[in-house]
Amino acid sequence: MDGRTYDYKLFTRSDFSAFWALFTDNLVNLLILSGVCQFVFQMPAEIVFGRIVPGAAIAILAGVAVYTYMAKWAAKTQGKDVTALPYGISTPVMFVYLFGVIGPIYWATQDPLLAWQVGIGAGFMGGIVAALGAIVGPFLKRITPRAGMLGTLCGIALVFIGSVPLAEIFEHPIIGFTSLLFILWGLIGRFRLPGNIPAGLVAIGAGTIIAIALGESKIDVSGIGFYPPIPYFGDLIVGVQYLFANPELFLVLIPVQIYNFIETMNNVESAEAAGDHYPVGLCQVTDGAGTMIGALFGSPFPTTVYIGHPAYKRLDAHAGYIVGVALVIAAAAFLGFLSFLAGLIPIAAAAPVLVFVSVSLITNTAWAVKPLHMAAVSFAILPHISAFLMVKWGSLMNALRSSGVEGLPALGDEGLTAALLMEGAHYEGHLALSQGAILTGLIWGAIVADVIDGRFRMAGGFAIAAAVMSSIGVIHSFTLQAPQLDGITIGYLIIGAFLYVYPMFAPKEDLEHRVIVPDEPDLIDDDTPAQQA
Repeated sequence: MDGRTYDYKLFTRSDFSAFWALFTDNLVNLLILSGVCQFVFQMPAEIVFGRIVPGAAIAILAGVAVYTYMAKWAAKTQGKDVTALPYGISTPVMFVYLFGVIGPIYWATQDPLLAWQVGIGAGFMGGIVAALGAIVGPFLKRITPRAGMLGTLCGIALVFIGSVPLAEIFEHPIIGFTSLLFILWGLIGRFRLPGNIPAGLVAIGAGTIIAIALGESKIDVSGIGFYPPIPYFGDLIVGVQYLFANPELFLVLIPVQIYNFIETMNNVESAEAAGDHYPVGLCQVTDGAGTMIGALFGSPFPTTVYIGHPAYKRLDAHAGYIVGVALVIAAAAFLGFLSFLAGLIPIAAAAPVLVFVSVSLITNTAWAVKPLHMAAVSFAILPHISAFLMVKWGSLMNALRSSGVEGLPALGDEGLTAALLMEGAHYEGHLALSQGAILTGLIWGAIVADVIDGRFRMAGGFAIAAAVMSSIGVIHSFTLQAPQLDGITIGYLIIGAFLYVYPMFAPKEDLEHRVIVPDEPDLIDDDTPAQQA
């Protein structure tokens, strides 16, 4: 087909189903960040609903405008229908900004205004870092095995996007199971509902109706008003100045923004695995620019290409779904409907949609990589389980303190760490794996995939790169640091040196014939030689 004459329809009926899935994802993020800012950091409603939420909506509108144009361009170039890249606030990075940037400022100063100012300053500077990812993003995408990039996304999908909402469903089973039923029927099983009504809409609607009947939902219109987006140049400058006066905050900011542009790269790869090709460098610039625009208009929270494109691709969505989400989110933000929706729609009614996004991504990954690379995907998932454990252990300690328990040791206390080890809970190991989990998962997935393919030098190169990152604190450390030679760094150097050197001297027949591993599926041909690249 001639791409120059290809007529790409931005809106199709399928976009309606995809709209509800992406809208739910964005809505849940906005509800979480507004709740934490208002009730944990004591920010007044004027800042939360008058500045942060409208700023986030502006960032989403700006990014969606670019990604809609990009989808139309991709469709004409490739001569086929494509699904636009989903876009919104990065969920993992949102939590880091909340509790790694805004929270420490508030707890140290008890000044919610300053905490917000530093937040938007951090968002603006972080957007610059994310945009700079465009310089190295295409190169990283070219050398990194798909199993590494998609595997680390599967880890996020499994533990944060899938298991947490599933727990919410089981905490409110009457609401959650009812909504989940329609997701299983219409989105996972892909059977039609009467009148071809979108399953996501029915799921959220049914759950909300039941919640109203049970008294677990409320209609509150007190927050409805007009909250126009306004640029906050003065507050942004105050925040940036505070950052440079306290440069230790950059030790949190830079690693998490490296994570953010890696996340964009991985999600673009996920879209490519589903059949839609987009320029990764331009996507990274768009995400960085969107974050900077959002910060200027009051939102501290970085935006990114969302995880889950394969799910929307399965729904045959075009670009209409992201346009619809952007317009509805903007209307809700500018008119104050977010607080209304927060009271109306229970989390348990929306949670099944997130479970579907998680399951779809993992399923798509299994189809997108070579079967023998599923070992690499599995390896890439593991660091995220450690990250999940660390989050929940921290939540447990905070809950104990909030309930009045006194004299609790802090996580990391030598005695507590020893006691946990006696109970089989390896705190130090999980802590190391959790720090920079997305990069750690990507690196180990790449190492495993390259070893399977016999690309020993590439595998060794990833190990050496991991040693460098570990040495300076990008991974396996809470903050950046002066280069040091700790045990983990030495371990990576040992792996890298072996993979570089040993294949040069190994007997030729050892590299030309594979061994049989008992009780393991024979996915590798015994006579598949190493590529030695």
